[in-house]
Amino acid sequence: MINFLDLKKVNHVYADELKEACARVIDSGWYIGGQELSKFEQEFAAYCGSRHCVGVANGLDALSLTLRAWKEMGKLADGDEVIVPANTYIASILAITENGLVPVLVEPDEHSFNLSPLLAERAITNRTKVILAVHLYGQLAEMPSLCALAKKYNLLVLEDSAQAHGASIDGRKAGTWGDASGFSFYPGKNLGALGDAGAVTTDDDELASVVRALGNYGSYKKYENQYRGVNSRLDEIQAAMLRVKLRHLDREIAVRKSLANQYIANIDNTLIQVPSLTLQEQHVWHLFVVRSERRDELKSYLHGYGIETLIHYPIPPHKQNAYKTLATEHHPVTEAIHRTVLSLPLSPVTSAAEVGMVIERLNAFS
Repeated sequence: MINFLDLKKVNHVYADELKEACARVIDSGWYIGGQELSKFEQEFAAYCGSRHCVGVANGLDALSLTLRAWKEMGKLADGDEVIVPANTYIASILAITENGLVPVLVEPDEHSFNLSPLLAERAITNRTKVILAVHLYGQLAEMPSLCALAKKYNLLVLEDSAQAHGASIDGRKAGTWGDASGFSFYPGKNLGALGDAGAVTTDDDELASVVRALGNYGSYKKYENQYRGVNSRLDEIQAAMLRVKLRHLDREIAVRKSLANQYIANIDNTLIQVPSLTLQEQHVWHLFVVRSERRDELKSYLHGYGIETLIHYPIPPHKQNAYKTLATEHHPVTEAIHRTVLSLPLSPVTSAAEVGMVIERLNAFS
C-alpha cells in the first residue's frame, strides 16, 4: 500500500526530539502562554521574515481573528466585501461570514488555481475592503500584482497561508506579502503540529496586539476585558512540537520538491494534466494535484493497485449546503477544477521508488 500521508511515520523521524520537548513542557508546570509559545512565535516570525507571530488555536481562527481585529481597529465594518478565490477550502469563506463581512467569490487563474489579479480587479466595488489571497497547494498567489492592486484601491491584503509554509516569490516568503497572514499547523500541513494549531503573522504592531487580546478572551490584562473575545490560544505542548518540526521544515520541503519534479518529469499520459508553474515562484508542494476528466475512474484504478489518493476538494464553497445564498452563482473554472482534481501521494516520507510506482500506474491508465 502506498499511503497518501503516513503521519505516524512522518513524526517517528523526530520521535526522540518530540518526546524530549513534551517532557520539557510537562516538567515546567506551565502549559499555556509560557516560554515554548514565546520562543516559537519568535522563531516562526524570523523564519517567515515578519515582525510578529501570534499563536492561535487553529488556521480558521488565524483568519477570523485578523478580520475581527481590523473591525475593532475601525478598518472594517459589517457588510464590507472581501474578495476571495471561489476554489478555496471553506475555512477561507467561514472567516469572512462569521465576521459579518461579504465574500465576493472570484474565479482563479486556470493554470495556477490561485486568485487571478485581473478578475479580482473586475470584482472591486465601493464596498470592497480586503483581498484574501489563498496560496493553494503550496504555491503563492501572484502577490506582487495583488499587492499593487490593493495599493491602487486602498485595500487590505490577508494571506491564507495554511498550505504555504516556506513558499516564496523572489525570496520573499508567504506571510510577509500582505498586511497579515493566517497559518494553519494542522497535523497534515507542511509544518504540522500534533493537534490543532495556528498563527497570525504581521508587521503591524497594533494588529498583532489586538489579535493576541481577542484570542485571550478580549483581554490585555487578566480579568480586564477590552473586547468580547474568544479563547483561541496555541498551547505550550503544540508550540514545543512545532519548534522541533520547524527546525526540519526546509529539509522536508526539499524532499517534496524532488518528488514533485519526479512526477512532473515522468508522467506521460494525455489523460492526466500535471501542475503548471511560473518561474518566479517557489512552490513547497503541500499537495501534488493532477487533473483528469476521468478523475473518479482514475482514483478507483489507482486504489486497485494499492495507491491511496485524495480529492482537494470535491465540492466548492458556493455549492455547499452551508452557503445556500451563494448557490445561484456560477463559477465554471472553479467547478471544473473541483470536478477533475486528484491529489497524489507526496510527503517527506514518501520514497522516490513509491513515486516511481505511482507514475508507472498513471502512465498505464487508459
